[in-house]
Amino acid sequence: MIQKKSLQWIAWVLIMPVLALRGFTTIYPIVKTVLNSFFDIRILSGVNEFAGLSNYINIFKDQKVITTLKFTAIFVVVSMLFHIVFGIGLALILNMKFKGRRFLRTIVLIPWAMPSVVIGMAGKWAFNNDYGLINDFIRRFFPDFQLSWLINTGSARAAVIALDLWKDLPFFAILVLSGLQFISGDIYEAAKVDGADWFQSFFRITLPLIMRNVLTLCIPFTLWRLTSFDLVYSMTSGGPGEDTSLIAYRITMEAFTNLNVGYAAALAVLLFLVMGIFSWVNMRFMSKFEN
Repeated sequence: MIQKKSLQWIAWVLIMPVLALRGFTTIYPIVKTVLNSFFDIRILSGVNEFAGLSNYINIFKDQKVITTLKFTAIFVVVSMLFHIVFGIGLALILNMKFKGRRFLRTIVLIPWAMPSVVIGMAGKWAFNNDYGLINDFIRRFFPDFQLSWLINTGSARAAVIALDLWKDLPFFAILVLSGLQFISGDIYEAAKVDGADWFQSFFRITLPLIMRNVLTLCIPFTLWRLTSFDLVYSMTSGGPGEDTSLIAYRITMEAFTNLNVGYAAALAVLLFLVMGIFSWVNMRFMSKFEN
């Protein structure tokens, strides 16, 4: 009979090629990006020379990048706040017992299942001032209403955040719903016997029991917001000016449009550090909440 240690060695030999390939395709791009961030690589000019920390210093001197970083922060914070508030609210609605509940849980995921590029192009049409769906609906009640959503800074940013929320909120709510499913109904019955109303039951039973689930969801959803590109690309192309440009969009433009590879690599490393710090802070907060 083959010994247990021999079987373990056979298993390692079989999976090592896959691990090596996966490690190479993951580690090499990260190392190469970090190295490129210390070089001035401009393909159009044929420049490829060591630049030290110049790319990182130029990030905080570049007004376009500063505007991009500001909107990225606004986009992430506002979008996640609405995801948490409305996501929990939608999950509570989907958790209620009513006829057609299963059907509603299914169709509510349609926006999330659609590609972001399609959503962005549809949003570009919907928020058009002359023939868009949004203004057409508003003008049925206010005939003199005029607002060029994607031309004004404030309204363009609001439109991008609203469309992002419309797309991913259902998926967030379904995941919160999965946490609600594990709360026993006996707890609510006992709370009713003790005289607790709906609000007391929500804030003292429901919210504490699903909070860890919500905080866990905040990690990937926030990281997805930080790396969001296709929605802005197809909807506003970062306009007006750079006011709706997100950091991932700016990295793509610098790397593949301006062909400024070194500068784009520095922006990517900065984004990587921000994502790592956020994940660490969130995990620390979750551990304290659990205790």
